[in-house]
Amino acid sequence: MANIKSQLKRNRQNEKRRVQNRVYRGSARRAVVKARQSLTSDSVETARTMTMEAISQLDHAAQKGVLHKNNASRRKGRLMKALAALEKAKA
Repeated sequence: MANIKSQLKRNRQNEKRRVQNRVYRGSARRAVVKARQSLTSDSVETARTMTMEAISQLDHAAQKGVLHKNNASRRKGRLMKALAALEKAKA
């Protein structure tokens, strides 16, 4: 345990940031899982909606610095590729 005043404050800040980062990362993960599940279903509209929501959550997490921007971009690209394949198969 730290006994320096500035380090005690830094520990409090780190804990607050850790908790907030978990919120952003968790919401992005949940959105991606829902999007992947919807991509295996028959409804193209639902899949498109869920994919766009996941992209939004990934962008938000990347903006906050929780995810690296290239990591978010890669995940978005994979989701869009799967969505395009589903739309092509249903068309």
